[in-house]
Amino acid sequence: MSDKRTGNPWKVKMSTASLVLIPAAIGINYVGKLFASMLKLPLWLDSIGTCLSACLAGPIVGALSGLLTNVIYGLTMDPISTVYGLTQAGIGIAVGLMAWYGKVNKLPGIIVTGLLAGLVAVCISTPLNMIFWGGSTGNVWGDAVFAAMGSQGFLASLVDEIIVDLPDKIVVLLLTAGIYKVLPKSLVTLYQAKDESLD
Repeated sequence: MSDKRTGNPWKVKMSTASLVLIPAAIGINYVGKLFASMLKLPLWLDSIGTCLSACLAGPIVGALSGLLTNVIYGLTMDPISTVYGLTQAGIGIAVGLMAWYGKVNKLPGIIVTGLLAGLVAVCISTPLNMIFWGGSTGNVWGDAVFAAMGSQGFLASLVDEIIVDLPDKIVVLLLTAGIYKVLPKSLVTLYQAKDESLD
């Protein structure tokens, strides 16, 4: 992926390229989530677009892509999914910062970024799972572990989330890195160049 960038990663710069990227990222997330849900995979696969947009355009665009994915999914499929937009935003920020500082260039960095994104997801989602689902994740594989641990308590919910989120985010980052590598260099440069802002 890209080398370390200069400047402030928190500076919001909504260029034309970024505005086009966000709906594309949402579409990728949406398809990934539906695919994993239909096949009852032990993964979510709902943050590939979030991670890709974060790597291309930084943490703010990544966070927006993730947040809006869950808002749209919540309005069209599952209302409770909306609150997990916070998780997606956290993933976008974590991955965006790692990519911004050039930590996602090689396989070890990709794995570490996947683990970091997974830990962020666990920290945000576990309390939400406790509030809305009694601690379960809604993923058949993770919830099997939750049931084996007695289906109660924060620890069972935490393990349930870890079982799903850490492998999921590693796979997602590997997929993201693969997609990134096949993108035309001119497209990647478009996001790293100093485009004129629309705001």
